[in-house]
Amino acid sequence: MGKTTAEKIFAAHLVDEPFSGTKVLKLDVVLCHEITTPIAIDDLIARGKDRVFDPTRIKAVIDHVTPSKDSKTATQAKILRDWARRQNIKDFFDVGANGVCHALFPEKGFIRPGNTVIMGDSHTCTHGAFGAFAAGVGTTDLEVGILKGVCAFREPKSIRVNVNGQLPKGVYAKDVILTIIGKIGVNGATDRVIEFRGTTIDAMTMESRMTLCNMAIEAGGTSGICMPDMTTVEYLWPFIQDEFASKEAALADYQQWTSDADATYEQTIEIDAAALVPVATFNFKPDQVKAVTEFSDNRVDQVYLGSCTNGRLEDLRIAAQILKGNKLAENVRGILSPATPKIYREAMKEGLIDIFLDAGFCVTNSTCGACLGMSNGVLADGEVCASTTNRNFNGRMGKGGMVHLMSPATAAATAIEGKIADPRKYL
Repeated sequence: MGKTTAEKIFAAHLVDEPFSGTKVLKLDVVLCHEITTPIAIDDLIARGKDRVFDPTRIKAVIDHVTPSKDSKTATQAKILRDWARRQNIKDFFDVGANGVCHALFPEKGFIRPGNTVIMGDSHTCTHGAFGAFAAGVGTTDLEVGILKGVCAFREPKSIRVNVNGQLPKGVYAKDVILTIIGKIGVNGATDRVIEFRGTTIDAMTMESRMTLCNMAIEAGGTSGICMPDMTTVEYLWPFIQDEFASKEAALADYQQWTSDADATYEQTIEIDAAALVPVATFNFKPDQVKAVTEFSDNRVDQVYLGSCTNGRLEDLRIAAQILKGNKLAENVRGILSPATPKIYREAMKEGLIDIFLDAGFCVTNSTCGACLGMSNGVLADGEVCASTTNRNFNGRMGKGGMVHLMSPATAAATAIEGKIADPRKYL
């Protein structure tokens, strides 16, 4: 019987199965940030186990409140910073060199097909775009991962989502994943891997695939996975060119992680890309999704562009295309946070930052802060934000605030009109 990508990765990394169905896997990469890791660090110190299994396999960043906004967040940053120095963790990204973790770490070439990856962050599933098994974990699992380089999982079954056809004008990866979540629900993939397949996915950039996998967790998924292909190789080539004789050789090696043709899936879902339209969320769940044309007069106070979902250069280009020559609507504030310093720099070179500034946007440093209501874009009670982030829970971006999730294109159109708007008229 054939195996899925997840099943292949589990088999290749299996260390032990202490209980039936519970599998201890060897970890390739442990990712850390300043919100969840300091708790694990302090507990390891208290237990007399202040050490790491392999400093070269641990990557750390300060990305949520950067620079620190108060003594508490400064202390969180200091704990991570001191630990990274103490443990000789070279891949530590402090203020100035840091960025949104799930954009920065792939950008640095840290994630490879077939990898096992954990982090104390639910959107670690982003890295499945490379054909890896990547999952968010709790503090105890993170501690064990840091200390021993292993993590226990119940092997998840896979749901295959086939997306075929060419995306219509104004429809992007964010619209695809929001539509899928709207179809299967926030619990539709609980304890499952969502495997994204089809001609639409094959044609996507790595940036778009990361957007898809990033929001697998919003359907309850443990991870999202795309098949490694030449697009994956091209993205990674600057980091792997000394490991392979050619790109074709790299592709041949990475395709060992592609699901077999006769692999078994718990469920298969078919999506016709040609039938998709720009969408946005309403209310307070990621599966509450409808076409932007169904919104009548949903006014917004803030438009936010950024995050580990849609803060990459591709996203900035899409939004800038619509914003060029236009201004923010009256009484609407716009905030842009490029996901990494590299993206920020490239956006400046292309003139994108000028377009955002000319439109009236505030351009901030790279940070996750606004997404979960910690910094650089927090909402007041009763305010509404059109956002390219990934979660619209009640109060997510600030107590009493409402978030409408949407693509960068829809966010840009909304910024111009001051209410949820259809981006197609601007394209």
